[in-house]
Amino acid sequence: MNDKELAVEYILFFETWIVLAILFACAEIFVPGGILLNLGIASLLVAIGVQQQLLDTWTLTLTTWFILASFLLFVLYFVTERFFSGEYTIDNIYEELDIYGKEVTVIEKIGPGTHAGRVEFQGTTWTALSDGSELQKGSHATIVCKENISLVVEPIK
Repeated sequence: MNDKELAVEYILFFETWIVLAILFACAEIFVPGGILLNLGIASLLVAIGVQQQLLDTWTLTLTTWFILASFLLFVLYFVTERFFSGEYTIDNIYEELDIYGKEVTVIEKIGPGTHAGRVEFQGTTWTALSDGSELQKGSHATIVCKENISLVVEPIK
């Protein structure tokens, strides 16, 4: 008997599939995620099929293992996702909507015209432009929009 025939013969042993099932289950400890556990369950089911002599050729055995592993992967993924999904939130990704209309304090004179100044907002200072009017240091303004990395502000009316 040559090496190829010996390898094919091992595929048809009940013990081979039990050892694979145990190895996959133990490997799940080190590589979490459920994929290796699914492979272990598929190996256990194939071991039962080999023992019951339902799987009697190496092609049928390997095909059955592949189909079972794929099926378990998809089914158990959707079951665990439905019943054991983590918490997640979808935050606002448009920060311009969050900052519109917020009040800021002018810490460096802004204007006249397009002369940039600085405002304090969210615990830091930002470069600010005005709507064309002049804003003195210490005055308050509201944010109209964001222009690149500068805030565009207007005086509070």
